[in-house]
Order: sequence, then structure tokens, then C-alpha cells
Amino acid sequence: MLPNEGPKERLRDHVPRYAVGLVAGFASGLTKVAVGHGFDTVKTRVQLHPVLKNHSAVHVLMTTIKREGFLALYKGAMAPSVGWAAIDSVLLGSLHTYRLFLLHNGMTEDPTSTGPRLTLLAHGTAGLFAGLTSAPLATPIELLKVRLQLQMQKSVSDRQFKGPIDCAQHIVRSQGVFSLWTGFSGGLFFRANFFYMFLAFEACMRGLSTLKGTPYEPNVGIANLIAGGAASLCFWTMAIPFDRTKNQMMSHPYPQPYPDCSITRPSLVSVARQIYKAEGPSGFYRGLGPCYLRAFPSNACAFFVYEGLLRALGAEQTRR
Repeated sequence: MLPNEGPKERLRDHVPRYAVGLVAGFASGLTKVAVGHGFDTVKTRVQLHPVLKNHSAVHVLMTTIKREGFLALYKGAMAPSVGWAAIDSVLLGSLHTYRLFLLHNGMTEDPTSTGPRLTLLAHGTAGLFAGLTSAPLATPIELLKVRLQLQMQKSVSDRQFKGPIDCAQHIVRSQGVFSLWTGFSGGLFFRANFFYMFLAFEACMRGLSTLKGTPYEPNVGIANLIAGGAASLCFWTMAIPFDRTKNQMMSHPYPQPYPDCSITRPSLVSVARQIYKAEGPSGFYRGLGPCYLRAFPSNACAFFVYEGLLRALGAEQTRR
């Protein structure tokens, strides 16, 4: 190690250039679970629980804590704590790869003397393909999370599924291994909405850059927090109908116990029709309030970690 070598240089030496997006995404996923999983549990119960879905998010939150304790908000967190880190590693790693591909293949603009940068459409396109790329990994992890979050029993011994491994084993024994991908079509439509998240993030970063040289100019880290939080609100506004549909597909046949024999898995169209018939258009937006409460802090922190690590690891720049 050279005498003047700092921590950033040491990090850059030990992480291959092609892997920086994966490393940054992994850390981002862990951050997102730590900050936002409790809100996600409330959202899932508001969307799917036959009694609680008729109440507000605050009522569901207080009822859950009163009946099951605070840690009940983190039911199903073990799967995403490992899985979400892996999902975001694939999502954000492939995002960085798609951005580089589009940057090197001319989907750029050159509005300043700093050199070419990706267009806003290119950022959205990279987000779209990154979302679709992560869907095969995300679907079984989300399925286990949903099933575990809907168990209302306080005692583990009273629950049908004792944890994510037991849940996965039960599903595979009764339905076969491919049943872990129940809701995959809904997941594809849901994850296609990362188009809006990463387009909005870049648009917000560019808007904040116009404050340069003024008393209101934020540093890069603060800008990442603001833009990440704002982009997540845009994402959930567009994605919540597909999230509701996907989650109902994954929870089937809830509220009945998951059976020990084969069942017919519901299709995306049949579930969407069921929701519309029972609840009307507003049914697709059930759970949007908890999404908003969770989205800003968890995604602001996740973007802060992701972008900060990209800079620390010397990733090739796709944003200017």
C-alpha cells in the first residue's frame, strides 16, 4: 500500500470494476429492510387481511403492536434481510450495467461542457430492464415474506409456518418447486415500474443541481437522500395496483390455511377481476398510505448508501 493511499483507493483496489454495482446494491438492500420492513408488514395486512383491511394503517399498526408486540412488525424479515440484499444487488448491479451499455451506445445528450450524459429516457429504460432482470429472484422471496407477514399468531408454535425455510418446504412439498414463483407475472408488471423510479431520481438530481452556487445548494449525499425519497413516491404511485395484485396472487388461498394438497394458482387477470369486482378501482390502491410512509425514509437511505458506495468504489460514472 502506498503511503498516501486512502480508504477509497483501498476499496477500489479490492472490488472489480464490473462488480461495484452488485456490492453497492447489496448494501442498499440491507439498508432498505432495516428502515422499512415494519411499514411493509402494515401495508401487506391493510391490503390482504380480511378484517384489518377495512381499517386505517394507524389502526393496523397499533393493533399489531398491541396483540403481537413490536417485533411482529418484522415478521418475515429474515427472508428479505438476506433476500432483499440479493435482490437489490441484482437490481442495482444490472442497473449500473444497463446504464453503461446505453452510455456507450449513444443514448446520450451533451447539454454542457462536462461531456455526454444519459438522457432521462435512458435512465428510465435502464430501470425498466433492471426491474425485469431482478423479478425471477424477487418473486420467491416476496412470496415467503407475504405468507409470513399474514400470520397473526403471537406464538411461533401456533403459526402454520415457523419461518421462511419451513414455509418454503411446506410450499414445495404440497405444490412443487415452481409454486415458489406464484405471482411471477404480477411481479413483472410491478417491477417494470422501476422505469419511473430511476427516471424520477435522475430528474430530481438534475433539478437539485440547479441550486449550485446558491445558499440552498445541497451536498451530494443530501441530494441523494432527497432525490431517492422523492423517486420512491413516484414509483409507488405508479406501481401500487400491480403490488396489490401480485400480493393477492402470492397469498392465495389466504385467509384459508395453505393446503397440503395441490391447488390451482390464480392468474393475474383473474385476481385483478376479483379485486375490481369486490372493491372497485380503489381496491388497487389499498395500502398506498403505508407505502408512502415507508418509501421516503427507506429508499432515501438506500439511494444514499448505493450512490455513496458507487463513488467510494470508483464506479464508471453514468450520471453527471
